[in-house]
Amino acid sequence: MRYPQGGGLIAERQAFRERVRMEAVGICAEGRGSTDIAKELRVSVRSVQRWRRAWLVAGQDAVRSRGPTAPSLTPTTSSADCDTTSARSSAAATSPTVASPPPASH
Repeated sequence: MRYPQGGGLIAERQAFRERVRMEAVGICAEGRGSTDIAKELRVSVRSVQRWRRAWLVAGQDAVRSRGPTAPSLTPTTSSADCDTTSARSSAAATSPTVASPPPASH
């Protein structure tokens, strides 16, 4: 598994990546090129280009972290809820499926 069970990055890694993005746009403001910034910060040129474009359009807030990217996968339901969900999943797995027709061409 690539990420911890909760999905997304841990807070420490998320903060580190945000610091890298903020440093990149700070260097962009100095007028340096994307290739130089990418080499210095050890990130891809494409990432620097995306961060620069977002920064030019919407400022520093555009490159800030937006929080976790995936909802937590840790169980928050009771065992009774799990039994009902399990029963529904089993019923769905045994039900025949009907293929959808292809979209009509115009």
